[in-house]
Amino acid sequence: MSFEDEWAAEKAAVAMRLNTAGGTGGSTAAKGSGDYVVEDDDLGDIGHAAYGLCNGLEPAGKHATAASETAGVSLKGDGFDAGAALSEVNRTWETQVRTLLQACAHISNHLDHTKKSNRAEDDWIATRLRTVGPVAPGADDAVSASRIATYFR
Repeated sequence: MSFEDEWAAEKAAVAMRLNTAGGTGGSTAAKGSGDYVVEDDDLGDIGHAAYGLCNGLEPAGKHATAASETAGVSLKGDGFDAGAALSEVNRTWETQVRTLLQACAHISNHLDHTKKSNRAEDDWIATRLRTVGPVAPGADDAVSASRIATYFR
């Protein structure tokens, strides 16, 4: 099977899972539709996990940097080719750690922004969907679903 065939099969399988997603966990599909809904709490939890990973990765990913560089320089000074190789591996590792740190920070920041902008957009929509004119005391002034539906037909 070619890569393109495998890739197409994987995309189709993922699309099927998303279209038939049910009410498991915090993220649910709207009943009877394939719409994927993510709650603000889910976004916050994922963003918090990315932030925690970012904070823990920096010291954990760099704890051997000084020792590895010292060993690489020492081995190279003693005439071992492994010293230069160890120094190169150490530089590559540092690049990979920095890239992963940036990715975690990006995910955390993006999810925080998404959560805030979705909330602001929902508030804006709710404000615009209020009926105009006098409303009886205690009555809900939101536009009914049947009235909203007329705008989409």
